Amino acid sequence: MQEIKYIIQDELGIHARPAGLLVKKCTEFPCDIRIGKPGKMVDAKRVIGVMGLGMKHGEELCFTFDGADEEKAAIEVETFLSENL
Repeated sequence: MQEIKYIIQDELGIHARPAGLLVKKCTEFPCDIRIGKPGKMVDAKRVIGVMGLGMKHGEELCFTFDGADEEKAAIEVETFLSENL
């Protein structure tokens, strides 16, 4: 299992557009990807779940990757986050 943490840099947090882009990126990988904060983790491949987290600027996101291609997925998602959120 791989895990990454990321502090949201986007002033608007994770709203519809970035949530959709993030979900699209996560669906590229066969592994299970979960996203969340302490006490609430959701499937990163479901836009409603990601938006339901209500993540704001400055909050820390935690991602877990489990299964095939988890290392590649963690690297690519971390790159995506730094370029888009």
